[in-house]
Order: sequence, then structure tokens, then C-alpha cells
Amino acid sequence: MNILYDERLDGALPRRDKNEVLAELTRVVPDLTLLHREEDLRPFECDGLSAYRVLPMLVALPERLDQVEALLKQCRELGVPVVTRGAGTGLSGGALPLEQGVLLVMSRFNRIIDIDADARIARVQPGVRNLAISEAASPYGLYYAPDPSSQIACSIGGNVAENAGGVHCLKYGLTVHNVLRLEVMTIEGERMTIGSEALDSPGFDLLALMMGSEGMLGVVTEITVKLLPKPETAKVLMASFDDVEKAGAAVGDIIAAGIIPGGLEMMDNLAIRAAEDFIRAGYPVDAEAILLCELDGVEADVDDDIVTVREVLAKAGASDVQLARDEAERAKFWAGRKNAFPAVGRMSPDYYCMDGTIPRRELPRVLKGISDLSEQYGLKVANVFHAGDGNMHPLILFDANREGELETAEALGGKILELCVEAGGSITGEHGVGREKINQMCAQFDSLEITAFHAVKAAFDPEGLLNPGKNIPTLARCAEFGAMHVHNNELPHPELPRF
Repeated sequence: MNILYDERLDGALPRRDKNEVLAELTRVVPDLTLLHREEDLRPFECDGLSAYRVLPMLVALPERLDQVEALLKQCRELGVPVVTRGAGTGLSGGALPLEQGVLLVMSRFNRIIDIDADARIARVQPGVRNLAISEAASPYGLYYAPDPSSQIACSIGGNVAENAGGVHCLKYGLTVHNVLRLEVMTIEGERMTIGSEALDSPGFDLLALMMGSEGMLGVVTEITVKLLPKPETAKVLMASFDDVEKAGAAVGDIIAAGIIPGGLEMMDNLAIRAAEDFIRAGYPVDAEAILLCELDGVEADVDDDIVTVREVLAKAGASDVQLARDEAERAKFWAGRKNAFPAVGRMSPDYYCMDGTIPRRELPRVLKGISDLSEQYGLKVANVFHAGDGNMHPLILFDANREGELETAEALGGKILELCVEAGGSITGEHGVGREKINQMCAQFDSLEITAFHAVKAAFDPEGLLNPGKNIPTLARCAEFGAMHVHNNELPHPELPRF
């Protein structure tokens, strides 16, 4: 059994005749675009985690909310699972379809409904690209802060589903910190408004609950996001180090000095060489690691912070510190970082992108641990990550055409995530759990916590039809994985229902 995909899931779902489901949905929503031929389904067989592919039963491409409502109601009546998909750029298999399910693609909901420059908010549909929000807000001197590397393509609905971050999340927060309100539709087709345009809203904080829920609680149909004024100036320092652990320690030193950079990114030598060969960003290819530190705000404050950060970096052992000479060089520095993933892809037939988070103080130890694991498993690992908030993205290089290498990469990835948990961190920072990390959920959470997660899921989706098999493992799976204590062959609290 592969870590990333459990084929038994589809087998456990009730078998439905595809033609019958197609006929029923066509009867209820006659003007809904439904794809059912194999050649039409093939482009939707995976998300950004392309090593695992499943052809969905049907793909639905709605254009109106009444179509989404009718589809959800009918799928619930038929007992057919629904997986919601945005742009398909996710990297954890969160939008991987089901052979016995409908893939609900929200890409046609791509309209920016309104921008209120005075209130500094924008109302957008879930299919709007992340970068398009900032482009639309730019004439008002505003922008949307979270900026995943895939921002040119990823949708804001997908960002909500995975609680995406980006280069600037250290200072400006993740998606959860930049969204005020959601319009959501439940599996029953009920419409809900969660959150408000006010600074706070009454009742439980369901807005935070919905962030990162990976389409398991409802279908997001509209998002109200915060917009921020563009900084007066932004300048980037690039620091070179002859030792990866020194670079890791420097990250904590910068924060300890009272500086919160707009972005603080780290790349090791393998990633540096790949990005430089691909982008020609001006990176020092002989450095063991580099830090990119962006400081933004009022120019006088930025200049003062640059002096402080230079001193911190020199004390931390930086062999060279370079300030981007102008906006063009600043853009090149960031282009290398933003394109690090595809750049590394040119070095190996395949790579597996991990996503874990650790306390900043643990960076040197965990980087050493990743190096040791890389040697143990015989696969190279390139490290590219949001160093400021400890969100690591080790890229495991392998060749899927070599027998057993994919499984070795999976096993290595799992050990890296468990190392993150051991260091006091988390198995994910912004990519979500999806199918990829479902076993490692067992390592991070105990049986009572996982049971609570299932109870929350059941409160929103009693039949378990929204994106089943993702994010939350069953207790039986955890016991099989060997990451949960089982006494006398019995799971804790056997009297409790397992949803």
C-alpha cells in the first residue's frame, strides 16, 4: 500500500452505475456541463501531486450557484461523493478525484465581484486566480498579501481549502489571516455566510474552522478578502553562507533582533544551483545556503532595518551580504526563489515536494536531520522554504522509472514529516494533508483528537460525502500504520462510533 494513495477507499464506496448517475444529474440540472467520456475526464485525473491519478466518474463544470445547489442535493440523495476542485495546483492530493465520485470544478466562478478601496476589501468568486486579485486592486494602491509560488495560476478557493501561505506570510499572515467572510454551500445545498466584514463576528469562529478544511465541510462559493496598501518601498538582502546550519541559525537571530521581514526565505546549494541555471538570478553557486530577506515599509525604517540585519547576518557567519541594487535586481532575486520548484525539476526525472513546519530555533537540527535521512535513503534532497515561519519544502529527487524509487521517496518524505513533529512542529504549513500526509496525521495527533476531528466532519457532512478519504485518517488506519497505541487489539474507547 502506498502512503499517498489507498486504493481501498474507492472499493469501500457504494458502487453506482455511471450512466444512471449521469442520467439523474442531467434530469435535475439539464443545463449543467457534465463530462463523462474518458478523453474528457483525463485532464482531471490528478492535482499538482501527479504521481497518483484516478479517473473520476463524472466532472461537473457549473456556472451558477443554483446548479451547484442542485448538484449537491442530488449527489446526497444518490449517495455519490463529491470532490471540489479549483485550479488543480494543490500538492497534497486534496483534489484527487474518486472513481466512484463526481468532481465539482469551480473554475468558471472566476469573477471579481467588487473592490471597496475605502474599506480595503474585495469580494471574489472561488475560481479567481490569487494574482488577479492584486492586479485588480493595484490601481487603488492596494494588494492581496498571501502569495504562494503558484499565485499566477492557483485559485483563491483552493487557497482557502488549503490555508495557503507564501513568501510574505511571515509578516502578513496566511490565508486565514487575510479573509473576512465566506459564502459556503453544504452537502444539503444549504447556503451559509461565515464571518463578516466587521473585525469580529458573533458565535463560534467557524471562519478559522473552514480554512484548511480541504473541501470536507462545504463548498466555498464566495470570499471576502482583506487588501493592504502597497509598501512605500521594499528592499532585499541576499546573504551567502558556507554552512547550512549557520544559515538556519541566522533566521532566528533576525527575528530575535526585533525585525519582522516582509519575506525571509532560504535555499540550499542544490536549490541554488538549479535556480541559477534556470533563471540566472545572480545567485552565488558556490554558497552552501542563501537567505533572501525582504524589508518593506517606510523608506527610513527600511534603511535602518537593513543596517541592523546586515550586522546580525555578519555575526551569524554570513560570508557575503548583497543588497539588491534596484527593483529589477530585487525582482530577479525573487524570481529565482519563486521558480525554485520547476528549476529543481530540471535536475531529476521526478521530485516529491514535502511541506512541514518547525519552530525556527529547530532549523539547524532539522536541516542536519534531513541531510542524514537523505544519505540513509540514498536520494538527494533540495531544501527551499519559508525560513521565517519555519515552513520547510524539502524536494526529494527520484526517478519513478527505477523500480522502488517512488516508494523510497514516499518513505523518506514520511520520515522528514515525523522529524518535524518530533521537533515540535507540524506535518503541514500550507499544502494541506490531502491523501499525501494522512498517515503522518496519526503521528501528530492522538486517538481522542482524531475522534474529535471526525465529529466535526460529521456535524457538517453526516454521510461523509464531501471529499472522503482525505485529511483525517480512521483510527483503524492509524493502528495499521503503527503510529497509535492499541491495547489488547482494541482501539481506545471502542464504544464510540467511528465516522
